[in-house]
Amino acid sequence: MKQILSLLNIEFLIKEDALKNWRLLLFLSFLALLIIASGHSADKKIYEIAMLNNELKEIKSEFVEKRAYLMQLKLETQIIKRLSEKGIAPANQPPIKLTVE
Repeated sequence: MKQILSLLNIEFLIKEDALKNWRLLLFLSFLALLIIASGHSADKKIYEIAMLNNELKEIKSEFVEKRAYLMQLKLETQIIKRLSEKGIAPANQPPIKLTVE
């Protein structure tokens, strides 16, 4: 019972040889702070990785969308449609092949 009371009264930090106890207590406090800082750093990196993954998904989605739009524009029917608005129609006769001698 006496030992429990001395522990609760923190007598181990007040006695004459308490310097070694203080050193140990400060060392353990430093380690605890180091572990907490490391945990926060890891959480921050995980959050940043998740944010970058979301951004990558958005960019990939935009790329697929733009590629599909480009494929649509490259279709012959789309080209004919756009050129007919400007008054240009496809030729009725095939092109003439020229040979240079």
